[in-house]
Amino acid sequence: MLGPVLLAAARSDAIRRAVSAAPVTRPVVDRFVAGERLDQSLTAVRDLADRGLEVTLDHLGEDITDRSEAVRNRDAYLTLAEALAGEGLGERAEMSVKLSAFGQALPGGEDIAYGNVLPVVEAAAQAGTTVTLDMEDHTTVDSTLRILSELRGRFPQTGAVVQSYLFRTEEDCHALAGEGSRVRLVKGAYKEPAEVAHQDKREVDRAYVRCLKILMAGKGYPMIGSHDPRMVAITQELARTAGRKIDSYEFQMLYGIREAEQERLAAAGHRMRVYVPYGTDWYGYFMRRLAERPANLAFFLRSLISRR
Repeated sequence: MLGPVLLAAARSDAIRRAVSAAPVTRPVVDRFVAGERLDQSLTAVRDLADRGLEVTLDHLGEDITDRSEAVRNRDAYLTLAEALAGEGLGERAEMSVKLSAFGQALPGGEDIAYGNVLPVVEAAAQAGTTVTLDMEDHTTVDSTLRILSELRGRFPQTGAVVQSYLFRTEEDCHALAGEGSRVRLVKGAYKEPAEVAHQDKREVDRAYVRCLKILMAGKGYPMIGSHDPRMVAITQELARTAGRKIDSYEFQMLYGIREAEQERLAAAGHRMRVYVPYGTDWYGYFMRRLAERPANLAFFLRSLISRR
C-alpha cells in the first residue's frame, strides 16, 4: 500500500525538501545513483565494464518547466556523448533519455523535445553508441512513440521502452517488434489510474509475460528490464523456444540492485546492461525506486534507524 504514497511523494516539493535535508539520505541515494557529476558516472561505467557488464546512462531530470532547462539537459547529454567518445566507452555504454527533460510537457512540447533530442541522438551515433527513449506516464506515450518514429527514420537503432502495466502495451509491442527494433520491457513505475493500467501486481506480471512473448517471437531486439527471477527464467525459456541466440536479446537491471545476479548473468554469457543514473536531480528517481520494491524501502528505513 505504500507504493502509491511514495509515487505521490515523488512529485511533492515539501517532501522533496525534507528528504533531501535528512542526513541519512545521501548514503542511501548513493546506492542507486552513481554520483552528481559526469566524472563519477564514467568511473561507474569503467567499473561495471571491468566486471563484464554494459551500461545505459541517464542524466537525471524530468518534468522541466521552461525551455532553458530543456536546453541545459540537452547540453548535458551532448557533453556525455563527447565524454563517451573520448574515453572509448561507446561500445559499452549507451544513453537513456526522458523526453519530459527535453521540453515535452511545454506548450508545443513535442516539437521542442524532438528538436532537443535529435542532436543528442546524432552525437550518440558519432560516439559509436545509441539512445533509448525512456517511457514516462501514460499521457506521454503517443507523443514519445511519434518522436521515436521520426528518429528511427534516420537512426533505426534508437530504442523504445514499454510498460506492461498499461493496457495498451501488448498492442504497442506488436507494433514495435519489427526487424532491428530495440525495445526495453519494464513493468512500470508511475502512479497510473485504473482506467489505463493494471493495479494488481499479479495482473502486471501476467501482462509482462504476454508482452515478453510478443517481443521474443518478433524480429527485434528485446531488452528485458526486470529484477524478478521468474521473469529472467521465463525469458531464457522463451529464447530457447524461439531459437534465439544468446546475443539477440539482453537483460537490464538498475544500478545498485541485485548486483550478484547481474554478474551471474554476465558470467553465463548473457548481455547484461546496468541502468546508471547520475546528476543532481535525483529525488524523483529515488522515490520511485523506494516505491517499486519493499526491500528498497526497508533498506532506507534501516539506514534511518541505525543513523538515529
